[in-house]
Amino acid sequence: MKTKTSKESLAVLTEIVLPNDTNTLGNLMGGKLLHWMDIAAAISATRHCGRVVVTASVNNVSFNQPIKLGEIVTLQAKVSRAFTSSMEVFIDVWVENNVTGEKKKCNEAIYTFVAVDQLGHTINVPQLIAETEEEKSRFDSALRRRQLSLILAGKMKPEEATELKALFTN
Repeated sequence: MKTKTSKESLAVLTEIVLPNDTNTLGNLMGGKLLHWMDIAAAISATRHCGRVVVTASVNNVSFNQPIKLGEIVTLQAKVSRAFTSSMEVFIDVWVENNVTGEKKKCNEAIYTFVAVDQLGHTINVPQLIAETEEEKSRFDSALRRRQLSLILAGKMKPEEATELKALFTN
């Protein structure tokens, strides 16, 4: 199966925060941001494997800064690592002040998607080649995150998590 780069899976979604998207404080509701993240991540995973994908898990979400009414939100999603049939997708959330044009990273998330066939059975996905330093760092740490998730789900014994053990023995 062909390998792909993170660049090939890049998905960029841009939205403006409207009044119906906000809470009583005038901030973007977390659920709305999660919805946008899921869409961007699904597009990224689909671009990577060229197949139908389903959300398997939301591994991590970080709401570091509130996003205000009227601000422009840009989500950048890229596959950070591909396993057999699953892909970890990293989403960076940037906010742009529509008056000053200032852009800053305000949130991030990590989702896992699984590729499926027309019957809903899992199928293999292309492996990923990490190119930049950030991509290599995310690629390397993806295996540790996956091992931790498998342990917590009872699908892996802690002693089998070689990447996690290496964090504590070196």
